[in-house]
Amino acid sequence: MQLMTLLDANMAQYQYVWIAAAAFIGLIIILYFVPIGLWFTALLSGVRVSLVQLIFMRWRKVPPRVIVNAMIATHKAGLTNIKRDELEAHYLAGGRIRSVVQALISADKANIQLSFQMATAIDLAGRDVFEAVQMSVNPKVINTPPVAAVAKDGIQLIAKARVTVRANIKQLVGGAGEETVLARVGEGIVSSIGSAASHKAVLENPDSISKLVLGKGLDAGTAFEILSIDIADIDIGKNIGAVLQMDQAEADLKIAQAKAEEKRAMAVATEMEMKAKAQEMRAKVIEAESEVPRAMAEAFRNGNLGIMDYLKMKNMEADTSMRENIAKPAKPDSKTGQ
Repeated sequence: MQLMTLLDANMAQYQYVWIAAAAFIGLIIILYFVPIGLWFTALLSGVRVSLVQLIFMRWRKVPPRVIVNAMIATHKAGLTNIKRDELEAHYLAGGRIRSVVQALISADKANIQLSFQMATAIDLAGRDVFEAVQMSVNPKVINTPPVAAVAKDGIQLIAKARVTVRANIKQLVGGAGEETVLARVGEGIVSSIGSAASHKAVLENPDSISKLVLGKGLDAGTAFEILSIDIADIDIGKNIGAVLQMDQAEADLKIAQAKAEEKRAMAVATEMEMKAKAQEMRAKVIEAESEVPRAMAEAFRNGNLGIMDYLKMKNMEADTSMRENIAKPAKPDSKTGQ
């Protein structure tokens, strides 16, 4: 009997423990879905938001603390035209509430015209709107890579520039970035150096480059406003004009050599052709000479040539051969050298 009483007492104690645990868990769930502390903080900060709206934020997968903190910050900064529904819509669209609120507060303190709609559009476009506002207040310096250009006298100059830009809030959506600004500045430097009559003039007045480039309005259509372009350094490169002349002379030499080789080949071909023709003529002469004995034999048979005439002809040939041998200079003996 006593054992049963003890068991009943233990069961009653465990029942109280389970009831307390269930009550504690229920309290945690209630505090999670009903953020009373956050509502009280907003009430003390002067921001009116109901507990029902905070509960609905939980159900809409919107963190109430992010929205309430943003509302408190804008209220303390004097931005009373920002509504809770707009903040929730921007969060659900994938925006960064904290960055947008910081940008709006900074723009308001710096007297920069920036509406909530424009700030959210810039944020959803993938740009850091707070960084853009900071760049509007504190301009940014962009160092260009070395830009090589050639003056009219053929001397290459390598210039480096520093571009001071300020963010253009109105052009952040759809405006070009830093790469476009650097490309345009590089193009302007090449154009200004290329139009200079001498590289010495550019070295004497490097500010002429910045003035010419700055006057072209290179920031049109970009997300920045160019404040100044300063030439940081100018180095002298190669003599491009001389290199081009040397290359041209080498090319002309090769062309002349090719033409001379062509003429030589033609001359050799002509010479061989003439030799062939000479051999052909010599063959014809030999052929014609072979007809002489036949003609003489025919003359003997017909009685047109007598023995005395033939002997006279032989004497004349011998006399002619003797005269030719006398007229030719004597060749030195290969053994004695005389």
